[in-house]
Amino acid sequence: MLAVSYVLENKMGQQTVAYFSLANDRISLSDFENKTEFNRFRKHRFVNEKRLKSYPAAKICRLGVDLSVKGQSIGSFLLNFIKSYFVIENKTGCRFLTVDAYAAAVPFYEKNGFIPLNNEDVDSATRLLYFDLNDIVK
Repeated sequence: MLAVSYVLENKMGQQTVAYFSLANDRISLSDFENKTEFNRFRKHRFVNEKRLKSYPAAKICRLGVDLSVKGQSIGSFLLNFIKSYFVIENKTGCRFLTVDAYAAAVPFYEKNGFIPLNNEDVDSATRLLYFDLNDIVK
């Protein structure tokens, strides 16, 4: 009960073409190098009365697309589905989506509106990115 996985099959249900898994997460002070960086993040996103020590998020734990459908925008389709899933009727009350993206996948996530949370992991094997669901609502 740590994550929930979803599968996208072709029309005939004979092939899994993509999948993703989601878990609860948060963006908090511990995700930043120091309190000043966290305060900059909060000031940019929230009014004074909404400044908390952490903010609810949903983490995209895994997202994969079968090579047979590569180049058909299935990954972007799934990200848009996930974004709308949390915005429509506000199912969980989370504000952000997060992902620990492999370095090779960072451009894909950035193309889909995700932003690096900090600069500490620029040269790491994975990079912590976030998407503000409020950007869709606006």
